[in-house]
Amino acid sequence: MRRRDLTAFAFQTLTLHRLRTGLTLAAIAIGVTAVMLLTALGDAAKAYVVREFAGVGTNLVIVVPGRTETSGGMPSFGGTTRDLTLEDVLAVARQCPAVRRATPMSMGTAPAEYGGRSRDIRVIGTTSEFADVRKLAMESGEYLPPGDPRQGEHVVVLGTKVARELFQGENPLGKTLRVGEWRLRVIGVLAAKGISLGIDYDDQVQVPVSVGLKMFDQSGLFRILAEAVNPQAVPIAQREMRAVLTRRHDDEEDFTLITQNAMLQTFGAVIDALTGGLAGIAAISLAVAGIGIMNVMLVSVSERTGEVGLLKALGARRRQILQVFLVEALMLSGGGALAGIVVGLIAIAIAGGIWTFIPLRASPIWIGVVLVLAMGAGVSFGILPARRAAALDAADALRGRH
Repeated sequence: MRRRDLTAFAFQTLTLHRLRTGLTLAAIAIGVTAVMLLTALGDAAKAYVVREFAGVGTNLVIVVPGRTETSGGMPSFGGTTRDLTLEDVLAVARQCPAVRRATPMSMGTAPAEYGGRSRDIRVIGTTSEFADVRKLAMESGEYLPPGDPRQGEHVVVLGTKVARELFQGENPLGKTLRVGEWRLRVIGVLAAKGISLGIDYDDQVQVPVSVGLKMFDQSGLFRILAEAVNPQAVPIAQREMRAVLTRRHDDEEDFTLITQNAMLQTFGAVIDALTGGLAGIAAISLAVAGIGIMNVMLVSVSERTGEVGLLKALGARRRQILQVFLVEALMLSGGGALAGIVVGLIAIAIAGGIWTFIPLRASPIWIGVVLVLAMGAGVSFGILPARRAAALDAADALRGRH
C-alpha cells in the first residue's frame, strides 16, 4: 500500500467518526496551547527581568551592609556589622581604578506637603553621580548639584507622579516643598521611568545624601552603587572594592558585594526552572490526550475487526496493518498539534497586545519541542492498538473475533 493510499485511507476512517475525532483533536490542541502559553510567559518574564536590570545601569556593583553567606548549615550569628559611610564611598571612588563612579544611597519615607496637599513619599538620598549610574533623565530643571556629599544643599528633585499630584499642573521649579520637618527647594523633575527593581522612580523624590541621612536620623547608608569602567572590569572592580572596604572595616568583610551579572544569572536560573516546571505541568495534558488517542484507537480496532480480516485476506502483511493504525494516530496527534500551535499563536498575540509591558512572544524552539512531544505522544500511545490490530488472525477477524 502506497503512502498516499495509507494517508487517504486513514483520513477517510477518521472523518467517519467526526465527533470522536474532533474531541481527540481538541484534547491535543488544548495541551499544545497550554505548553505554548506557559513557556511564552516564562520566556517573557526572563526578558522582562533582563530589561529591568539593564534599566538599573550597566557594569554595576552594589555594596550591601552586612555579610550574606550561602552554606549547607544554619547561618552564623555574632560578630560586628559596620555601617556603610560616605567615607567608604569616597574611598571606593578614589582608590579603585576600575570604578568609573560611585554613589551612596539612603532611603526613607516621609509625608510631603505643598499647597495644602499632602501624601507619603519615598525619599532617596544620593549624589549627582546617581543619575548616571541609574540612567535617569530630566524632564525639567536640573539634577542634584555635584560637590562634597557630606555637605548638601536643601534641594529636592521630584518624580513625575509626585510633581503632578502635589503641584496640580503648576510649575514646581523654585517652589518650596515640605518633606517631614524639612523645607526643600525644588530644582528639577525627573523624566518618567516607571518601576525598576521595586522602586517607582515616578513616585519618589531625591535629596542630597547628607540631607537624607539627617532627615531620618540614619548613621549608615542603605547601599553603595559603583559603576565599573567597562563590562570586563567588573570582576576587577569587585576585587578592588572588597580590598578597600575590608581595610577600612578593620580587616573584616562585614558587607556583601552583588554584581549585576550575578543577579541576572540567579534570576535567569530561577525563571528557567519555573518555565521548565510549568511546561512539564502543561505537558501532562499531552499525556492525557495521548491516552485518549490510545482509547480511540482501541475502540477503532474493536469496531474494524472485520476490516482488518479482509485486508489480511487480500494479502496485507502485519507491517502494513500496523502502518494503517499508526498513520491514524499520527494524523490525530499532528492535526491536534497544528491546531494547538495556531490557537497558541493567536492567544499569545492577543495577550501581548493587552500586556504590552512584557515582551510576550512565541518561541520557535518551544513550538518545535511541543510539536515533537505531540507527535511522540501519538506514536507512543498508538503503538499498542496498532500492534493489537496487526496481531489479529485473518480468519478470526473475519468472523468478528478479537
